[in-house]
Amino acid sequence: MEKILEVKDLHVTFTTYGGSVQAVRGVNFYLNKGETLAIVGESGCGKSVTSNAIMRLIPNPPGKITKGNIYFKGKDLIQFREKQMRSIRGVDISMIFQDPMTALNPTLTIGTQLMEGLKEHKGISGKEAKAKAIEMMELVGIPSPEERLKQYPHQFSGGMRQRIVIAIALICEPDLLIADEPTTALDVTIQAQILELFEKIQEKMGVSIILITHDLGVVAKIADRIAVMYAGKIIESGTKREIFYQPQHPYTKGLLNSVPRLDIKEDQLTPIDGTPPDLFSPPQGCPFAARCPFAMEVCDKVYPVQTELTPSHNVDCWLQDERAQQLLAESSFQY
Repeated sequence: MEKILEVKDLHVTFTTYGGSVQAVRGVNFYLNKGETLAIVGESGCGKSVTSNAIMRLIPNPPGKITKGNIYFKGKDLIQFREKQMRSIRGVDISMIFQDPMTALNPTLTIGTQLMEGLKEHKGISGKEAKAKAIEMMELVGIPSPEERLKQYPHQFSGGMRQRIVIAIALICEPDLLIADEPTTALDVTIQAQILELFEKIQEKMGVSIILITHDLGVVAKIADRIAVMYAGKIIESGTKREIFYQPQHPYTKGLLNSVPRLDIKEDQLTPIDGTPPDLFSPPQGCPFAARCPFAMEVCDKVYPVQTELTPSHNVDCWLQDERAQQLLAESSFQY
């Protein structure tokens, strides 16, 4: 399949009064054309920073992309100047930000905000822009679009605002859509509707989607592949079936065990004990070692080499690597 996006060895650091926070530490992943990739993990693991880095929206200072490459359609976005990136944002790559309640300008009508991108990037007339805006509102399921174009964000419910944010992101027909926690502020019924909307949009427009979330349950339906992120690193990636039915990293298993299910009582859920590591001074070895019930001494001292379980399933864990046994035998590391 054709790769539309490839991120290689991405590092992002934020400089603060307390020191440098290594928010993203060597992230690698790719996205095929027409595919949905879900990036999942706890809050603070680097998901949103990674998405902002792809859009080149890391504020500098205090943030900086210190290393790596972001290839979009074969071109490295890291090398692009700000003027070049402005011509790509919203046209080739669009992003849905976390909170639909604050993503819209309360002083402008919905129609103005929808048509702004078309006029800026496509250079079309107001009449053509209005027709496109109405078409896009119909696509995302907004009733009476002609009337609602004249209304303001406060006249829309949370779910409707999220649909408008999605319409704004898609109105210039981008090749890549990044959705950062698009359902977090919504109730479960509206969540399901938004996820169905993503499926409908992808089927009609063929857009490639990166879905960022902390909830594995949200991605169960629409993701093709899943990348599990922890402490600034992607520690396991694979197809949806591989991650849900054959998880190999203890953290991935912990996330799955934390998802509520109808056949399990609330008091039977298994939480992940402990807290994520301090990224001011990241651990030398596996970042999950302090919380892992299967940790060996080698886990604290050496970061695991990536193991390819199948062509689509990779994991960074010493438990899966035969080389760990050789390393244990040749050194003083013990179970």
